[in-house]
Amino acid sequence: MSARDYKAAYGQRDWSSHPGYIDEGYKSTRLRGVDQALVEVSTTLAEDTGPVFGAEHVGPLDSDLTRNGQVNGEPLGERIIVTGRVLDEHGNPVPHTLIEVWQANAAGRYVHKRDQHDAPLDPNFQGSGRCVTDSEGRYKFYTIKPGAYPWGNHPNAWRPNHIHFSLFGPTIRTRLVTQMYFPGDPLLDLDPIYKGIPEAARSRLVSTFSIDVTEENFALGYIFDIVLRGPNATPLEG
Repeated sequence: MSARDYKAAYGQRDWSSHPGYIDEGYKSTRLRGVDQALVEVSTTLAEDTGPVFGAEHVGPLDSDLTRNGQVNGEPLGERIIVTGRVLDEHGNPVPHTLIEVWQANAAGRYVHKRDQHDAPLDPNFQGSGRCVTDSEGRYKFYTIKPGAYPWGNHPNAWRPNHIHFSLFGPTIRTRLVTQMYFPGDPLLDLDPIYKGIPEAARSRLVSTFSIDVTEENFALGYIFDIVLRGPNATPLEG
């Protein structure tokens, strides 16, 4: 496929689905957000067809966050399953694409030196994983439901329970970094990052509970489909 064909296939990103670069409620965007119009840069076939990352980077336990960080026991917290499909802007499945996730533990703390939240670390939970979608664009993670945590954006500010997702898609032009939230979380309506997303697109970041995905006596199941581009695109992380 030529560079022209790739550009026609992926088109322009629909920015009405995504948060602005600067949002008054999300304080740090005032310092790092872009305040001038973007400049379009022409791409070559190299950018339109790669780079590609796939199964050679994934280990047997990478998609099971309940096991890949174990040292001397099970991680603490509510076990969950997160699964769904990765789709392109035309609704077609995107197979063999690398998904990476990272999250806080059940107490709301990340395994990162900059996280100084006064909550315990879990020695058996590293909070990150990855997998590759199958031939139908499906993925599946086992993990622990992340806790809420304070983040200092405004008085008594708490982030809702969420999981970060990074998807490379079939080319660098379809790269997506986003967050998945949980249904019924009362913190969503108080969170400037979530509310910075255009209202019509916010629900695309909220997973759906599924008793069919739930595994009896083990873990609750959630479905989170991800659309890489187009008018139904999953919003970018703010």
